[in-house]
Amino acid sequence: MSQRKDIIIIGGGAAGFFAAINIAEKNPELSVAILERGKEGLQKVKISGGGRCNVTHAEFIPSELIQNYPRGEKELLGPFHTFMTGDTIAWFEERGIELKIEDDGRMFPVSNSSQTIIDCFLNEAKKHKVDVLYNYSVKSIKVRENDFLIETSQGILDCHKLVVATGSNPKIWNVLEDLGHTIVQPVPSLFTFDIKDKRIKDIPGVVAKDVEVNVVGTDLESEGPLLITHVGMSAPAILKLSAFGAVALAKLNYNFKIEVNFIRQDFEMCLEHLKGFKHEFAKKIIQNSNQFDVPKRLWKQLVLASEINETERWADINKNQLENLAAQLTRAIFQVTGKSTFKEEFVTAGGVDLKEVNFKTFESKRIPNLFFAGEVINVDAVTGGFNFQNAWTGAYIVSQSVV
Repeated sequence: MSQRKDIIIIGGGAAGFFAAINIAEKNPELSVAILERGKEGLQKVKISGGGRCNVTHAEFIPSELIQNYPRGEKELLGPFHTFMTGDTIAWFEERGIELKIEDDGRMFPVSNSSQTIIDCFLNEAKKHKVDVLYNYSVKSIKVRENDFLIETSQGILDCHKLVVATGSNPKIWNVLEDLGHTIVQPVPSLFTFDIKDKRIKDIPGVVAKDVEVNVVGTDLESEGPLLITHVGMSAPAILKLSAFGAVALAKLNYNFKIEVNFIRQDFEMCLEHLKGFKHEFAKKIIQNSNQFDVPKRLWKQLVLASEINETERWADINKNQLENLAAQLTRAIFQVTGKSTFKEEFVTAGGVDLKEVNFKTFESKRIPNLFFAGEVINVDAVTGGFNFQNAWTGAYIVSQSVV
């Protein structure tokens, strides 16, 4: 005997809870259930932003917001006109949760704790009588007449409307493929670069505030802060490159070269500045007089890599050494030999093909009454709260479309 619900949401994460709460609030007469495969849900919310939950990003113009989505940029423009950052802020404020904007645009609860968001979702789900079923791992989905039969580890459930909000879940992608959907094969997105290079080996923690990075031999490029880590490079300049280059870098098997411009000047301009420094700081030791706001520890390594020794003064260096230093500053080449997951926030590119989703409703074009929210479809974003904003937007539009 199957358990009957009007609407079932598969996935007890951010998108799943947001969709369920909005559906139940709008339609209290309907029975709504969330199926969560684990013993507790909202785990990605819990670890987001280092445990503070990066709820969204303070970008309030849809055409600007979409530029943070390597996959989904075109498709999300319409949805963001329906529900975006300001609506997210208002939704949480109506439930007693104030958000704050940090210097880089990321938004967090004032409490600085992801538990605030988790408690909000759990309380709202309880208030609106959403049935949250834990340890319900989905094995298969079958379409029977106008209903869905969902086989789970705890038995069979059926419903008239089904929402899939499982994020990047290969098992569910296989189930959806069996139903006739096309799945774009997942590849990692949002990762750091593994680099073994003596210039950065002994300076983990150094941040170059504003650099340009490009993948040699491709059109992939990005800009922003760059962090040197104990295994290579990270921070927005690298993470953006990994997100927008997710498919191309996977094809290169994460073995490629990057060119870094640490000062965002071209070689010739840099060289002219260095010639000026040669006269202006003639008696100073080069290694001790970092220029262009390059961090001291990084400057020292770039100077050494330019075949300038530790005691040489500006007045003493020759043309070749100046050119070497200009090259290190403006077009330093690093060999990438692999990738590492960015913190604990594993993001993938891949999922339900965007051509098979109606972005006015987030309903499947292949299977009536089947809806999607969040990263189960082939949408992903750079770091900074953008993946959550996609989840809130999709889940809200689903809640308005599903009944």
